[in-house]
Amino acid sequence: MRERPFGRTGRSVSEIGFGAWAIGASWGSVDDRESRAALNAALDSGVTFIDTADVYGDGHSEKLIASVLKERGGERPFVATKAGRRLPEQTVEGYSAENLSNWIDRSLQNLEVDTLDLVQLHCPPTALFSQREVFERLDRLVESGKIRNYGVSVEKIEEAEKALDYPGVQSVQIIFNAFRQRPAKEFFARAQAAQVAVIARVPLASGLLSGKFKPDTRFEADDHRQFNRHGEAFDVGETFSGVPYEVGLAAVERIRPLVEGDATMAQLALRWILMFDAVTVVIPGAKNPAQAQGNAEAAALPPLSEETMTAIRQIYDEDIAPHVENRW
Repeated sequence: MRERPFGRTGRSVSEIGFGAWAIGASWGSVDDRESRAALNAALDSGVTFIDTADVYGDGHSEKLIASVLKERGGERPFVATKAGRRLPEQTVEGYSAENLSNWIDRSLQNLEVDTLDLVQLHCPPTALFSQREVFERLDRLVESGKIRNYGVSVEKIEEAEKALDYPGVQSVQIIFNAFRQRPAKEFFARAQAAQVAVIARVPLASGLLSGKFKPDTRFEADDHRQFNRHGEAFDVGETFSGVPYEVGLAAVERIRPLVEGDATMAQLALRWILMFDAVTVVIPGAKNPAQAQGNAEAAALPPLSEETMTAIRQIYDEDIAPHVENRW
């Protein structure tokens, strides 16, 4: 497992990480034994970066991570969490010093640590990125010792670019995959110039890019791929990357012939992301050990050919871009 520098923090992390949303909630049935096994499989495969949030299962994801790491002992991986989605309604005013402190105290308790490696504002309102005082509050939390670093998780390119204006921002988490290619156009170059880490989330487009879904695939009622198809609960871009399901299925069939050797479609999709040097770490989720190990093994695939990269770009331009390019 190769590592990449995590921005200006002085830390390096595995280029494949572990996204811990699925072991918390909103992805259908969750089995804690399988979740623990998935985490252990990822860590055994060389993963040194875990991404979670205080709202994933109302803290359940954070607590599971703490339990597994305590049981394993040894050197801790880099654990990133998020704060802000506990607000009943997303407003700039909700990101007060008191609320930020309370959210962070709760994550400290859940993760059983004295200092959080990284706290990311969890897809806050666009207007917040013009409020310097919010970032100054985070600076003070760093000074207090509660957090080592802070960053942002965003929905839109404009939010990611604005975040780079704040010197304390160490990382930007953004949706980036073969169905959401716009970040690579200009944002990646700016992030590299600022030495800001880039965390690529939703790398498999909520599983679409695994190639396992069909038109008649059914999802459980508590799975966001069922209840958030049109953005009913949160930004629709988080579900299938905002691509209409049937459109995504058709594009997947165009990508499938590009898979070579023993690789899976999911591994191809992850390796495609790693072709971009600006990406620090990609965070696929996993609900069982086989998924976690398969994700980690994507890092060992050889670089994709220029022909494959061109073909994926063409599929995006023709089939996907009209649905997503100008929306996020």
